[in-house]
Amino acid sequence: MSNFVAPFSAGSAEDRELLGGKGANLAEMTRLGLPVPSGFTINTRACRRYYDEGRQLWPELLTEIRQAVAELEARTGKQFNSSDNPLLVSVRSGAPVSMPGMMDTILNLGLNDTTAEALARVTGDRRFALDCYRRFIQMFGDVVMGIPHHDFENELSKLKQKAGAVDDTQLGAEHLAELVKTYKDIVLRQTRKPFPEEPMEQLKMAVQAVFDSWNNNRAIVYRRINKIPEHYGTAVNVQEMVFGNAGDDSGTGVLFTRNPSTGEKVLYGEFLLNAQGEDVVAGIRTPNPIAELERLMPDAWRQINEICALLENHYRDMQDIEFTIEKGKLFILQTRAGKRTARAAVKIAVDMVAEGLIDKKTALLRVDAAQLDSLLHRQVAPEARLDIIATGLPASPGAACGKIVFDADEAERLGAQGEKIILVRPETTPDDIHGIVEAVGILTSRGGMTSHAAVVARGMGKPCVCGCEALKIDLKAETVEVGDLVLKKGDEISIDGATGRVIRGQVPLIEPVLSPEFNTLLQWADEVRTLGIRANADTPEDARRAREFGAEGIGLCRTEHMFMATDRLPIVQEMILADTQEQRKAALARLLPIQQEDFYGIFKAMAGMPVTVRLLDPPLHEFLPSAEKLAVEVALLEAGHGDADKLDETRRLLRRVRNLQEANPMLGNRGCRLGLLYPEIYLMQVEAILNAAVQLLEEGVEVKAEIMIPLVSHSNELERMRALVSETRDRIARETGRALDVLIGTMIELPRACVTADEIAQHADFFSFGTNDLTQTTFGFSRDDAEGKFLPAYLAEKLLPDNPFAVLDRQGVGKLMEIAVNLARGKKSNLKIGICGEHGGEPSSIQFCHSLKMDYVSCSPYRVPVARLAAAQAALK
Repeated sequence: MSNFVAPFSAGSAEDRELLGGKGANLAEMTRLGLPVPSGFTINTRACRRYYDEGRQLWPELLTEIRQAVAELEARTGKQFNSSDNPLLVSVRSGAPVSMPGMMDTILNLGLNDTTAEALARVTGDRRFALDCYRRFIQMFGDVVMGIPHHDFENELSKLKQKAGAVDDTQLGAEHLAELVKTYKDIVLRQTRKPFPEEPMEQLKMAVQAVFDSWNNNRAIVYRRINKIPEHYGTAVNVQEMVFGNAGDDSGTGVLFTRNPSTGEKVLYGEFLLNAQGEDVVAGIRTPNPIAELERLMPDAWRQINEICALLENHYRDMQDIEFTIEKGKLFILQTRAGKRTARAAVKIAVDMVAEGLIDKKTALLRVDAAQLDSLLHRQVAPEARLDIIATGLPASPGAACGKIVFDADEAERLGAQGEKIILVRPETTPDDIHGIVEAVGILTSRGGMTSHAAVVARGMGKPCVCGCEALKIDLKAETVEVGDLVLKKGDEISIDGATGRVIRGQVPLIEPVLSPEFNTLLQWADEVRTLGIRANADTPEDARRAREFGAEGIGLCRTEHMFMATDRLPIVQEMILADTQEQRKAALARLLPIQQEDFYGIFKAMAGMPVTVRLLDPPLHEFLPSAEKLAVEVALLEAGHGDADKLDETRRLLRRVRNLQEANPMLGNRGCRLGLLYPEIYLMQVEAILNAAVQLLEEGVEVKAEIMIPLVSHSNELERMRALVSETRDRIARETGRALDVLIGTMIELPRACVTADEIAQHADFFSFGTNDLTQTTFGFSRDDAEGKFLPAYLAEKLLPDNPFAVLDRQGVGKLMEIAVNLARGKKSNLKIGICGEHGGEPSSIQFCHSLKMDYVSCSPYRVPVARLAAAQAALK
């Protein structure tokens, strides 16, 4: 193998980093003796060198490419620029990690006026040769020369209209000859240069274009979303052309060896007769289901089934295969591990264990833990009355409701503002990826189950309906017509990606039902993982849902959320506004039975499992009206508007709110500081917790209560608070005759708490890292301000690798956590340690918690399955 270029016969699947995924798999299939057109790969090392050379091809590489072309000519018996038997090639990208549709491809390279005539003579089909030529000019002009794709498409549409043709295939040779001339005129007009005729020059320009596409906007966005390293680079695969557009005994298609939406073991895909590959993936024509190939081309169908079985057994994974049939002969152009929905990933992994293809460990590692989230998305309620306006192809499961938006840029902007958006397009292209990311669902009028929109949506777990041909979309007018109905931008629709239904207005959605394979996989995960999995839950309903998803306890029950209910907020406000301790205690006495009922419901739902209750954490002013609103109300009352009798009361309330206001409430009078200044508040909550526990114990229900003191920064704070809880526990135990085994611990959410964890541990039965606040106080970020203002710029400029509020910052926050764990366990080896911030449901963060030998992670109920699998993967890795 030379430095930068190698024939397919010289590589294997092991060379993925060097040859890219596509090149490595082409080499592997060549080694297996499959019908793969000859070719060679320019490796990823060349791509990196290309950027080092200032985006120029250097002499050594050009020499290797010329040598590789000469060898390809010898193998095929064809030649570049030959007037007898011309060599035509495809030029395709291929990164080490699959990035479908994100980079560029050029087909039919090597055509010019001379070789087009030669191709017509060799094949005896002038129409076919000219069809290849016009396709090449259009693709090369778009990808390599930067001429907008629609400039060519507009001319093609005009010609079809003039010829009375519906499909491209109805245009004759004379029409296509006219189109070739028109396309060349477009190139000359746009670039002020004639279309390049010399094939080696075409190849040089195409290789540069593919290398350049590594850094096009859509590729950059895709890498950022999927955390693909920028230094990988892409390989370039140069491969002898085979022609699916050589007549009705030819065709091209894309198939999966199993259904990528459901995981069912059946060939799934599409093909088009008399077409080239981009016609299928671009969604320009709506293709035929792959099963129809059995009737039309039985020999090719039999061969495809044999090759699919061979490749799936060889790679031990579901394959995504591109094929072309030329004059009845089958060629395999690509195979790769197929993108799949979470539902399909789970079923395929479990089924392959049953089939003996993989073991349980491989199955657990095969499923992306983060992708499980999409399994928990909602579906259209079966009893709902639906105004179904159209039905397309069910391209990606799940249901979504949102406002119609036709432009990807606008979808990105509105989605980022929290609007629920359905991106509606004739078809999507890789350039639309930023809009797809922010949309809650995708709807297209063209394209099939393997079109760009379908593949990308499935990978992201977003609902998608494709090929809905009843829709007449006018991008300029920003309308979509369905029969007599006209919908405008901003109108609400719903889509059901599982059935292909498009529904007018919002529809009721229901929670998903999980498959037997899902439960099987999670049972395997539970056998492997060492981390416990708890949930953050504030209501009995949340607790029950968490338990259904496999939570082993509640790691965070936030009591402040209980205070916000409309029936108790007035009592809370009365308590806050009290002028004396007696008045405050009177209000707290009214709150106590309400809080007791809250805890009773949660403890009962989690019977026998630990429940960690965090005592009141936020500053008190959060429970009161805003000062601005009250000031306006006072001004109106003073001006004679409204009930004058309310003026004194409103002034009093405004004074109290202003007294409670703080310059930086996140670091102000909250958490344990409230408990120290107003011990009666924490006393009421502790009594409510313990009374609920006693009530359930008397009913024969096991209770494992854990009381957590928030925002501790000094061991003295926890020592004082522990004494309050312990004294209350002992008193209630004496009064009721019930022994109460209650753990008392703290949230570790401040840097000082981390570096003095050994001192704090002396007074704690457990630690729970509150990584949301720990991240804020470590970085000095206010989360709301950071995420709304500068953090997006930090991520775009790569100042930070990830949003630290989404993915745990191992170098900073993680180092503090490591210090805290080591100090605390050094003082108290059996100290239970967990995490209850949002990071508790993020796979990378879970892996870090496993590495610290923590006892459990706690996350939202819907993230519990994700955490169970991620914890198992952490143990296996």
